[in-house]
Amino acid sequence: MTIDWTNFTPWASLSGGILLGVASAFFILVNGRVLGISGILGGLLPPKLGDVGWRIAFLLGMLAAPLVYGLLAPADFVQAPRIDAGFATIVGAGLLVGLGTRYGSGCTSGHGVCGLSRLSPRSLVATLAFMGAGFAMVFVVRHVL
Repeated sequence: MTIDWTNFTPWASLSGGILLGVASAFFILVNGRVLGISGILGGLLPPKLGDVGWRIAFLLGMLAAPLVYGLLAPADFVQAPRIDAGFATIVGAGLLVGLGTRYGSGCTSGHGVCGLSRLSPRSLVATLAFMGAGFAMVFVVRHVL
């Protein structure tokens, strides 16, 4: 195995992980809710009166944050992500992730970040399952197909 040193970003990844952890802790302390994106989005379908505003604000903030960052950061600091997959692969992956979040009663942020930090056995099993499935899928796509 080799490391793609031109795209190796340990400090950006560490910073992102710290921000996600702090945001998750702050969210649960302030709202008493787990920061799981699929749960936040799923709570809008069907919407419950009095529970819609914060969900929409959260999702709009997730969409606006990278745009604001792109405007404020130096031009050569922001790079477009490189995705080595076609459109059909990305759509298929998105559908599989959506199916997995419904089947697993939560997403990677809900189980992997918040659930594991609360020592939830269910979240440990879910995290092991989706990480194992991801590893297996990468192996199959890269070495079998």
